[in-house]
Amino acid sequence: MLSLALLLAVALAIVHVFMVRLPIFTVIPRYRWTSFAGGVSICFVFLEVFPELSHAKETFKNSDFAVFHHLEIQSHLIALIGLLVFYGLGSFALRAKSLEHSAHDEDVSLPSVFWIRISGFAILNVIFGYLLNDLSEHRLFDCILFFIAVALHFFITDENLREDHQSLYDQKGRWLLAAAIVLGAVVGQLVHLDETAIAIVWSFSAGSIILNVLMRELPEERETCFWSFFVGSAVYAALLLGK
Repeated sequence: MLSLALLLAVALAIVHVFMVRLPIFTVIPRYRWTSFAGGVSICFVFLEVFPELSHAKETFKNSDFAVFHHLEIQSHLIALIGLLVFYGLGSFALRAKSLEHSAHDEDVSLPSVFWIRISGFAILNVIFGYLLNDLSEHRLFDCILFFIAVALHFFITDENLREDHQSLYDQKGRWLLAAAIVLGAVVGQLVHLDETAIAIVWSFSAGSIILNVLMRELPEERETCFWSFFVGSAVYAALLLGK
């Protein structure tokens, strides 16, 4: 029987493979859906990611590694590193894309830009997959809430990737991302890290989550629907606080 972590990983892999191909924007206007998903994601960051960073900080204080004892902001520092790494990857990809357009040759750097971006998200998916194993100690309702937040996170980032690199994403990208999260869950079943290592992994991924939410999931001003954003935040917050 598959473990809960593997079941969640497979479900999230299905999101990567099939969800972006559903004609959802023919039913719900794109800007409303994006705003709703952004609201859920922001709520997830403030009510789940930030508290988890505080928990990671306590783990570092009790760590056997002396280097962590001399840092007062261990988890937040590692989260900042994660944010900077993914910001750097995104910035490099955007610069390469800009040079491509200025050269009026769409085939010059598009594959390289795509592989830079998809590699970063694949690494993040492996981390996500590994961290799914920690959910085995939580209630089913908690797992469902986590799945909703991460699925919306994946849906929006996948939509952005597909918008910029449709052919490469459809042929290779979505399958790579799906395989990456399942791989992470399998690794988590075979390799068990101690609490300090898990705190490092979680803190690093938290920085990337925060960046992706702020840069990719909050809609641009011309596409904003405040009430959709508010409803997404309010509904998800009510579910989290009421569990």
